[in-house]
Amino acid sequence: MTVLSADRLGRWYGQVVGLNELTVDVGAGVTGLVGPNGAGKSTFLKLIAGEIRPSRGTIRVLGEDPFANRRLYRRFGFCPQQDALYDDMSAFDLIRLLLTLSGFGRREAGERAETTLARVHLAGDMHRPVGGYSKGMRQRVKVAQSIAHGPELVVLDEPLTGLDPVSRRDVLALLRELGASGVHLILSSHVLHEVESLTENILLLHRGRLLAQGTVTDVRRLLSKHPRRVELKADRARALAREIIAYDEVTSVSVPSESSISVETRDLDRFCARVTELAARTPYGIRSFESGDASLEAVFDYLVG
Repeated sequence: MTVLSADRLGRWYGQVVGLNELTVDVGAGVTGLVGPNGAGKSTFLKLIAGEIRPSRGTIRVLGEDPFANRRLYRRFGFCPQQDALYDDMSAFDLIRLLLTLSGFGRREAGERAETTLARVHLAGDMHRPVGGYSKGMRQRVKVAQSIAHGPELVVLDEPLTGLDPVSRRDVLALLRELGASGVHLILSSHVLHEVESLTENILLLHRGRLLAQGTVTDVRRLLSKHPRRVELKADRARALAREIIAYDEVTSVSVPSESSISVETRDLDRFCARVTELAARTPYGIRSFESGDASLEAVFDYLVG
C-alpha cells in the first residue's frame, strides 16, 4: 500500500527553496523523517497535511490531493511543530470541540476526548485551562488531538519536543502502540535514536532534497566506501589485535586499552564470522564485539557530513 506519493514536489518562499524536486513513495507502517535544520522536513509535512500548496509538482496522501480537502482530513491527523493551542480552554473542551467540528456528536466527542487524553496521561489535568500547562503537557495535548478521531494516518512534526524523559517514554510507547495497531505514522525528529527505536524505515532530507530512503541497514550498506567500525572486548587484546590485523578485510586496528580493540573493516559480515570462529577456538578471551556505526546517527553523519 502506498500511503503517500510525491512527484517532483517543490515548494519555495520567494528566493528561499523549502523543498526541491522531491519524488518519493512512502508505504504502510511507520516512517521516520530525518535531516538537519533547514532540510525541508517541516515544509514537507505541511504539504502532506494540506496546510500549503506545492509551488510545483504533485503530492497524493491516501490517494488524494491533501490541500483544503475536508474529506481527507477525517482520515488523517496532524501534530504540528507550532504551539497554537487556545489557552483559555481546557484540553478536554479543546479536543471535544475539534471532534464536533469533524462531525462527531457531542456525546461521542466527549468520550473520545476523555479516552485520548487518558492515553497521553492527562486524565487528571484535562479540565484545567491549557494556559496553565507546562510545555511538555501542551505537547501531549497536540499529540492527543492528532489521534482522537481514529485516523488511518498520523503525521507528527517533532512530537517529542519539550517532553521530559518520562513523558518521552510514554509518547514513544503510544506511537509504537498506534503503529502496531495498523495506523500509518510519518514523524520527524532530530532525536535520531528515538526515531530508530520506532522504525528502521527512514527518509533523509538535506537542503530540500531526498538524500536517502529505506531501512537504516539498507542505507548503511550503500556506504561501501566508509569502513565499518567494530569494538571488541577481550582478555588478551594485544594478541588478538596481532592476529586480526592480517585479515584482508581489516583496514585498521587500534588497542585503546589492555582489554579492548577498535577495528575498521570493509566487510563487516565476513569479519564478524571470523571473529565468531576465533572466539570458539582460541584463548583470547573474546567477551563481546559490536558495530556502533550501523546506527541511524552514524548513517546521518556519513550522508550529511
